[in-house]
Amino acid sequence: MKLDIVTPEGALFSGEIEAISVPGVNGTFEMLNNHAPIVAILTQGKIRIKGNNLTVADEVAGKFEFSNNELILPINSGTVEMKNNKVIVLAE
Repeated sequence: MKLDIVTPEGALFSGEIEAISVPGVNGTFEMLNNHAPIVAILTQGKIRIKGNNLTVADEVAGKFEFSNNELILPINSGTVEMKNNKVIVLAE
């Protein structure tokens, strides 16, 4: 599935992933390929992106943690939308 992460400073990530885990207001939840459409509010926590060959641009690499085929991005708040195997995260 396709993931785009955008912040007020600009785009942080755009690429194909296998799964994403996000900190929702009612708890952390994970989305996989063919997940039902959803729009949710995010709270402070960590976004965990799983996939093969995950890369980010050098200028934003310092915002991410890297661990076991995962990219981890701490956020303060945001929203997520999943529809037709495309995930868009607006994060702060």
